[in-house]
Amino acid sequence: MKKLSIFLFLITFIYSCKNKKNIPDVSNINVQLTVQRFDKDFFSLDTNNTFASLTQLQKKYGNFLNDFLYNLLMVSPDPDSATKKVKMFIYDYKTVYDSAQITFASFDKTEKEIKRGLQFVKYYFPDYKIPRQVITFIGPIEGYANVLTTSGLAVGLQLYLGKEYPVYHSDYISGIYPEYQSRRFEPPYILVNCMKNIIDDIYPDQSSNLPLVYQMIEAGKRLYMLDQFLPETADTLKTGYTQKQLDGCYENEAFIWNFFIQNNFFYSTDPNVIRDYMNDGPKTETLGEASPGFIGQFVGWQIVKKWMSLDNKRTLQQLLKTSAKQIFEEAKYKPR
Repeated sequence: MKKLSIFLFLITFIYSCKNKKNIPDVSNINVQLTVQRFDKDFFSLDTNNTFASLTQLQKKYGNFLNDFLYNLLMVSPDPDSATKKVKMFIYDYKTVYDSAQITFASFDKTEKEIKRGLQFVKYYFPDYKIPRQVITFIGPIEGYANVLTTSGLAVGLQLYLGKEYPVYHSDYISGIYPEYQSRRFEPPYILVNCMKNIIDDIYPDQSSNLPLVYQMIEAGKRLYMLDQFLPETADTLKTGYTQKQLDGCYENEAFIWNFFIQNNFFYSTDPNVIRDYMNDGPKTETLGEASPGFIGQFVGWQIVKKWMSLDNKRTLQQLLKTSAKQIFEEAKYKPR
C-alpha cells in the first residue's frame, strides 16, 4: 500500500511538473500547412535547357521563384546572365544539396512542429493570417536561413546541416559565422526561427533608438511571445544560449541586475553600451567568459515575465500594446 502511495505521488508530481506552464489545448485549431520541396525541384532542373525549366518552375512556385532568383541568388534580370548563374549555383552547391537530402530525407517531424507552433499563434492571435506553406530551399551559405515571404515560410536548409558539417568550418565560412553561431546550425532551430519570423511580422522591432533597459524589455517581449508559441521547446533553443550559459544567467540573476544598476546603464543610449548587451556574440565581455552574448534579452525576459505574473488576465495583445517604460515601472523587478 505504501509503495502504491509513493507511485501515485510520483505520477502526480511528474504530471504537475509537465503541466506547470498551463499549456492551452490547441489541438482543435485548424491550421492548413503544406511543405513544398523547392530544393528538390530546383536541383532537378534540366541545365541543358535552363530557361525553359525555370519557366516550368515558375508555374509551380510563382512569386517564390522570383524571390529566390533575385533576392537570394541575386541574379541579373538578363535571361542569359540569369541562366548562367543558375547553372553555376547548381554545380557549386550540388554537394550541399546532397547533404541536405540526407539530413532532411523527411521533413515530416519539422512540419508537425511548425504546424503546432502556428496553432499557438492562431490561439493567441486569431485574426493573424498565418502562412499556409513551408518552402524548403538551398541558397548561398552566407545568405538567409529563414524568410517569411508572400508565398509562405521559406527555410534555407543549407544552414541547418548540423554544427559539425565541414563546410561551416572552412576558412571562408567560419569567418562569416563564428562557432557561437554555427553551433546553432542544427535542425531543431528551424522551428524557432520560423516562429521568430512570425513574431517579426506581428510585432516589428522598432526599439533601436530607445534607452538600453527599454530595448531589453522589447527583446523580452519577443522572447515571451516565443515562449507562448513554443511552450514545449527548450529555452536554450529559444534564447540561443548553451545550457551552461542559461543556468549561469539564472544563478547570477541578481549580480547581472546589480551590474547594470551600479554602472548606470539602464537609461544609456550610447551605441557602444547598447552593442555590448543587445548584440549576439560568444559572450558578454564585461560579465566574463561563461556569460552569453545578447544578455539583454535575458534581463528583459525576466522583467516581462514578472510584469505578466502580476495579473493573470493580461494577454499577449496587452503586452505588445504596453510601453517598455510602463512595464519597467510597474514590474518592480528586483532579483535576489
